Amino acid sequence: MTARRSIKRRPRVVGVIASRADLARAIRMRKPPDLFELRLDCLVDFVDHVKRALPELSAPILITARDPHEGGARKLRLRQRRDLLDQFLNHAAYMDIELRSARALRSLFELAGKKRVRRIISFHNFKSTPSVRILAAKAREARSHGADIFKVATRTDTPTELGRLLEFITTAHSDLALAVMGIGKLGAISRVLLARAGSVLIYASLGAGADIEGQLSLEQLRALGFGP
Repeated sequence: MTARRSIKRRPRVVGVIASRADLARAIRMRKPPDLFELRLDCLVDFVDHVKRALPELSAPILITARDPHEGGARKLRLRQRRDLLDQFLNHAAYMDIELRSARALRSLFELAGKKRVRRIISFHNFKSTPSVRILAAKAREARSHGADIFKVATRTDTPTELGRLLEFITTAHSDLALAVMGIGKLGAISRVLLARAGSVLIYASLGAGADIEGQLSLEQLRALGFGP
């Protein structure tokens, strides 16, 4: 593996919309983040309302419909997730699918590429952080599917787990952008450290609290010097 080139550009801040309350906050924002992520698996019960609100969102959209094995809500089947992504694809600047779903969603992923939607392939592990070797193998697999960005979100309860993510992002190949973050006891510090180390995306909650342990709020990130 070759060392990545230093990245001077700041990470893009992604504000997560996963509820009606999040959507209402996003609409009211005078100073939005770089991107809004629509967690379509969480928004599935009021999709029509979300569609009507899209013109009121003042930042580009990242869409995802998370696999239930990787934290997705409502235990949606693949067909349901594909349909949600397809409904919002024409409004998206980015689309995120899980590595485990890359083959099954290949046709939609290819269509996104033709529409010039930036494509993220993600890997989530809420129990631990795999070895650097395993993460590197998953990055190569994501690249083989045509990913523009490989996103990694794993458990960081210990310095060892955080160290694996830091080693991964600082030794990975330079031809695939990485968005790397931790979840858990060291999740908050991991996101700051990994953003400084080259992670191209950093995710934020729009409210005061976060649904994911370790996720910082948009206000907290701005206080730390991230975001527009």
